[in-house]
Amino acid sequence: MLKIQCLTIDCQDPAALADFWAQVLDWKVGEGATNNEAYIEKKLEPSHGDGYPDLLFIKTPEHKISKNRMHIDLRPEDQLLEVERLEKIGATRIEIGQSSDPDTTWIVMADPEGNEFCVLKALS
Repeated sequence: MLKIQCLTIDCQDPAALADFWAQVLDWKVGEGATNNEAYIEKKLEPSHGDGYPDLLFIKTPEHKISKNRMHIDLRPEDQLLEVERLEKIGATRIEIGQSSDPDTTWIVMADPEGNEFCVLKALS
């Protein structure tokens, strides 16, 4: 059996990005995170049950330069209320061409380091 342990996100400030995503997901920053000059990482763990992979934030020297090849989709109970909450904690709405499609039901956002993620429409 194979299990996804974590999704790794390269970033410039692992502590700040882990704190942002902890607020987004209501998760906790994990114990045992490494923090030294050569290698810095922060692990974010689900607060409510098993089955979700951890998010691992690893320090990299370069800035994000292009669109993510993989991103997180969030499914809230109230899309617009959640987007407002995310904006208050540091996310921004971004345009990557989704608005030109009238069938688009998601809102594309970016975290404080520019990593894209989507806030989907609530399930009916």
